[in-house]
Amino acid sequence: MRIAVTGSIATDHLMTFPGRFSDQLVADQLHTVSLSFLVDNLEVRRGGVGANIAFGMGQLGTAPVLVGAAGSDFDEYRAWLDRHGVDTASVRISEVLHTARFVCTTDTDHNQIGSFYTGAMSEARLIELKAVADRVGGLDLVLIGADDPEAMLRHTEECRTRAIPFAADFSQQIARMNGEEIRTLLDGAAYLFSNEYEKGLIENKTGWTEAEILGRVGHRVTTLGAAGVRIDRVGEPSLEIGVPEEEAKVDPTGVGDAFRAGFLSGLSWGVGLERAAQIGCMLATLVIETLGTQEYQLRRAHFMDRFTKAYGHEAAAEVRAHLV
Repeated sequence: MRIAVTGSIATDHLMTFPGRFSDQLVADQLHTVSLSFLVDNLEVRRGGVGANIAFGMGQLGTAPVLVGAAGSDFDEYRAWLDRHGVDTASVRISEVLHTARFVCTTDTDHNQIGSFYTGAMSEARLIELKAVADRVGGLDLVLIGADDPEAMLRHTEECRTRAIPFAADFSQQIARMNGEEIRTLLDGAAYLFSNEYEKGLIENKTGWTEAEILGRVGHRVTTLGAAGVRIDRVGEPSLEIGVPEEEAKVDPTGVGDAFRAGFLSGLSWGVGLERAAQIGCMLATLVIETLGTQEYQLRRAHFMDRFTKAYGHEAAAEVRAHLV
């Protein structure tokens, strides 16, 4: 099963200020703020919804096709993804813009000042999925992840026109989208992904009830944090899947992307929905135990030991047959 993952490609530049922002602010001069903070350290992390999901799928050996836009500064990031099993040949490289970038400074009180540069992400709307499908010999599923809004709409409409099954996954972009855009993006999706808060926001913005939305998608997959995940289908009882026990809770960033990577990998292997969700939950657990969205290591024996402990020997035997 050939899966393409569309979505943002970005880097995070994270700095720490050894003081308090509030100590540097003068109340009656806030209208003319001009400040520079001398920071202690800089961490550059690879990120972006599309790249994070594709990385996780690559770790599981399912050879995802990453579809997105980056700048000429993408070479090192591309090499990293290529080494970890991601097909990056369909990433568009902008001739004038840098790869999207999040720059954030955090003080000792955990207050943050950040900026997000969309950069080359705006050119994702110029990518045609037909060219991607022709290059790889066809697509069985396209995940429409958070990206340039125009790109998300174009990819969704092209999937409908070309009868390519697609999964709707708005995540960070749901806040800026209106009801009409969300209705367009989810109608006819084979899978609709969201967390529990986003689920309510989707219903509120679209004006559609839970039942009406469920009638317009094949499967509704809702992540529930520590409570796991729920999968709803019309005329079928809900599936509820718990999460493995965590060894530590280090950083929740990228956990949702990891779940999607595991779930989609399970679909590509042809396992059932419950098993696919279990794979997603196991991969998400590895991410929450690691600082950074692509810094975890998937060691087959370790993964299977913990998967077996969480879900049993029968489930583990089915997954072991596919995990490279």
